[in-house]
Amino acid sequence: MSTEHVESHFTGSELVRDIVIGMSDGLTVPFALAAGLSGAVAGTRIVVVAGLAEIAAGSIAMGLGGYLAAKGDAEHYQHELDREWVEIEELPEVEAREVAEVLESYGLTEQEARPVVEALRQRPKDWVDFMMRFELGLEKPEPTRARNSALTIALSYVVGGIVPLVPYMLVSTPKTGFLYSILVTLLALAVFGFVKSRFTGARPGRGALQTVAIGGIAAAVAYLLARLIS
Repeated sequence: MSTEHVESHFTGSELVRDIVIGMSDGLTVPFALAAGLSGAVAGTRIVVVAGLAEIAAGSIAMGLGGYLAAKGDAEHYQHELDREWVEIEELPEVEAREVAEVLESYGLTEQEARPVVEALRQRPKDWVDFMMRFELGLEKPEPTRARNSALTIALSYVVGGIVPLVPYMLVSTPKTGFLYSILVTLLALAVFGFVKSRFTGARPGRGALQTVAIGGIAAAVAYLLARLIS
């Protein structure tokens, strides 16, 4: 009795990418800011207020950046799509040769590629889709991609940014808050790096260490600069 083969591929790469962008910056930037202020101010209220202001500004900026990037990708795709339609209508022989070259790059001979080329020439929409995907390497973006990207990045930034500020909300002195913030944030960075690596297929332990190292270095530099200035 044969067992049905079911392939399992991860298909949420865009969502994970947006979460990674928002969460990684959200954990490191407010953490570094709070660390820097801890070496320069006497009260935790200033650290918390400044941190919340940075989270608000940072989430808006990051979300807007994600929105514009996704809109740019969509506009680029549409521009190339329009150009491919013009080319198959005005330069069909050239485009047919390009299809053959793509197929031959995958190991097909000229004779093997010819019937595929002829079949695509009878179906213009499939022909254009083939050129977009295999010649240009472009996938059609989802209509809601820009909006979803902006929201995902912004919310991930907020969630990540709150983590290093929580200890300052619970203690009375910046130095104490700083020590607890180090522990909480580095733990969050380790968990985040571990989970991110599991989704992306990288080694989880290495991903956790890399994420912790980046956040730790950013916070240490900000703290030392604030100490030197003050």
